[in-house]
Amino acid sequence: MSTDDIIYLSILIFSIFFGFWISRFSNSQSKKLVSAVVGLACALIVCGYHIYHSVVVVVGNIIIIRVLGSRICHMVSFVWCFGYLAFFRTTHYFNIPSPPPHSNAIQLLLTLRLIGIAFEVHDCQQRRRKAKKEDGDKDEALQKEQKYLDVDPSVFDQLLYSFCYIGLLTGPYYKYRVYEDSFNRDTSKLSGSYHLLRRFLFVPLYAVIFLVVSYFFNVNDARTDEFYEYSFWFRLFYIVPVFIIFRTRLYIAWTLSECMCMSAFFGAYPAKSKPRAGQGPTNLDVLESSATASIATEEYDFETIRCIDVAKTELTPTVKEGMRYWNMSVQYWLAQYVYKRVPFGSLRVSMTMAVSAFWHGIHAGYYLSFLTVPPCMMAESALADAFRWRLSSGKQRLFDFFNWFFRMREFEYMSMGFLLLGFEATMRYWRSVYYIGHIICLVLFLVGKACQMVLGRPPKRDRPIPIPKEAVHS
Repeated sequence: MSTDDIIYLSILIFSIFFGFWISRFSNSQSKKLVSAVVGLACALIVCGYHIYHSVVVVVGNIIIIRVLGSRICHMVSFVWCFGYLAFFRTTHYFNIPSPPPHSNAIQLLLTLRLIGIAFEVHDCQQRRRKAKKEDGDKDEALQKEQKYLDVDPSVFDQLLYSFCYIGLLTGPYYKYRVYEDSFNRDTSKLSGSYHLLRRFLFVPLYAVIFLVVSYFFNVNDARTDEFYEYSFWFRLFYIVPVFIIFRTRLYIAWTLSECMCMSAFFGAYPAKSKPRAGQGPTNLDVLESSATASIATEEYDFETIRCIDVAKTELTPTVKEGMRYWNMSVQYWLAQYVYKRVPFGSLRVSMTMAVSAFWHGIHAGYYLSFLTVPPCMMAESALADAFRWRLSSGKQRLFDFFNWFFRMREFEYMSMGFLLLGFEATMRYWRSVYYIGHIICLVLFLVGKACQMVLGRPPKRDRPIPIPKEAVHS
């Protein structure tokens, strides 16, 4: 582990213990203020004087919301934040020193928060206009949305939310309304320790796997000429351990991030309200009835701040399902503020994928990997249409195992774009294994389509469910 990684991990662990202390606060404003001060301190440790980038983008976004108003602030905020993110990554072209690597993570999460709060302000005003048009007619659903979704942040509120230490380095993303709900609730007599311990249980296992595998394998090997002197089978096998390193590192970071929220009892909602990652409660009727229940006896969960479902990520059989449980709160952001807002249905998936790729970075490897996702989905969909619906339940499980094996190999193949980053480095590796991931996708797609022509397509009720909006990769 590098020095930056040790500092990063230390801040995460400190944040977990700090959460137990701040959850004892009964005053909401004190919670918000202290959380922002700690967040700024963490950002300063990670970024040094480069923290000015974060301050500039936050202040600019506040001005946009206050000056331009709710009608267009969300669109201008989107352009401003992503535009500044592009500048942040290319400062060396302007003879400005490049920020340290881990400061990029803070800028990424700030981008989501700032655009998200602008959309929340816009959507809030849309609901208020709709309520006025009804001229006193009671729409209970709209009234509940206004009660539990509306926001009205002051300049100071936006500043505190932007730099709140919870999720500032590794996520999860959470809406401003979730932030308000969490800090306005008196948690001095509540504890998330049980949920935290359950979630933390597998972190030592992830750490052991990460340390053992990374001792023997290193992704930087694929950047050397010596690596390409090894046999084809070694080069092909190589992506299995490096993808394990990639996954377990993120599993550790994201699980600790969730533990950070739980220690502060942040993002907890009544389990009966069916919270979703990033969004919060989805059943507002139940949330309304829970408001009158005793806070000490209510059963809470932390699905709102869920980053990843490791079991489902590892074991689900299809590409689209595997992606659905990866970086879940960011996927909600992409679905809510990109996918649903694109006016042309035919462009929604491609636009969302493009925004996701740009958010991750400007390296060509990200785009090469994301461009490989649609062929994978097309191949597995063609095979499912051709075969799965015809099989018995036992044979369907065998088909799903085959699909899972295909999915994992494709993820390993695509991960090289994220790890090698550069166009030449990624293409050099893929070329050395004869573009096997792309070729397998093409072959399986053609086989599936040919069999459909011969055997027929499944009845509509038996066709695989279309790719859900939430399943956009992040």
